[in-house]
Amino acid sequence: MANPTSHLTAALDRAATGGRLTPEEALELYRDAPLHALGQAADAARRRRYADTHALATYIIERNINYTNVCVTACKFCAFYAAPKDTEKGWTRDLDDILRRCAETVELGGTQIMFQGGHHPDYGVQYYEDMFRAIKERFPELVIHSLGASEVEHMAKVSGVSVDEAIGRIRDAGLDSFAGAGAELLPARARNAIAPLKESGERWLEIMEIAHGLGLESTTTMLMGTGETNVERIEHLRMIRDVQDRTGGFRAFIPYTYQPENNKLKGQTQATPLEYLRMIAIARLFLDNVAHIQGSWLTTGKAMGQLTLHYGADDLGSVMLEENVVSSAGAKHRSNLPELIELIRGADRVPAQRSTTYDILRVHDDPANDPVEERVVSHLSSTADPGDGARRRSLPVLPVS
Repeated sequence: MANPTSHLTAALDRAATGGRLTPEEALELYRDAPLHALGQAADAARRRRYADTHALATYIIERNINYTNVCVTACKFCAFYAAPKDTEKGWTRDLDDILRRCAETVELGGTQIMFQGGHHPDYGVQYYEDMFRAIKERFPELVIHSLGASEVEHMAKVSGVSVDEAIGRIRDAGLDSFAGAGAELLPARARNAIAPLKESGERWLEIMEIAHGLGLESTTTMLMGTGETNVERIEHLRMIRDVQDRTGGFRAFIPYTYQPENNKLKGQTQATPLEYLRMIAIARLFLDNVAHIQGSWLTTGKAMGQLTLHYGADDLGSVMLEENVVSSAGAKHRSNLPELIELIRGADRVPAQRSTTYDILRVHDDPANDPVEERVVSHLSSTADPGDGARRRSLPVLPVS
């Protein structure tokens, strides 16, 4: 009698050595492949792709500046936004405060700035042009890796211009690459259930494809645990892979998990840690044309983040000096630079700081020479700061759990 899992083993072996999986094979492997076999295949695929640097795992030091929480889209999973008429909850940072945060990022060794905020009804293309141009004039060393297709669609509508023009203008003002925000779930049913006022998944990808054609690369993401099916998770990957076949513009895939506090979904469904780990592995195997897979310790915890490095991830994200969106929904994990380095080393990998484009900036191959800068800590600022720059606080580092 034939082994009922022999076809799964064959598919894993083929993917591990560079063969392409069909969506049907990916779905079956995601659902049914033995966990360790799935992880071994994904790690083998990673090692094959990075033969000369397979011992490394990378991180970046960045800051996510949330410039406003005023938003017209009211996504059901979001605990961050304020409706435009909510004058008590809504806020916007002025340019001086944004520049102060950029200066602090440079001081602490950060190399990248991300901007994430609400779809403010008054913010068109010129708002972003002015902000990016001011940052580049003051801090040319900072990479602006920010926004996504949803923000582009919104700013173009506010300004009454085409998406192509909006992208070209913010690129010329200083945007270096898109962060791939707003992908959430791309398949229609799942997306409409959580973000009915956003553009469709097909439109999100179309805008990213336009950006790639205009010379701006991006990352791409997935929000897991809002009630989507396994079929929809794999379809999300397929939609990304198809665009990547045409453009090659996605640098990395970054799945993260829905956080259940303070939002309309109220935690009715959530992705389990093992579902997340399996997604990291299947993404490495299925997205054969996307170079980097990033594990998220921010939403899943440090122990699970560390495990992703054995399941196909080559990057452990960042020491994010500021982040308010998923934190507002309950993500409580914190880290500092020495701890993140030790997490990577504890996974039997050599920590290495990278740039936005994944070039290696420094390798921590000798623990005796590890950086000890305790101020490089995630969540230096929070939404408890009203935006005037007057209040700063360092949050405690939580133990690995």
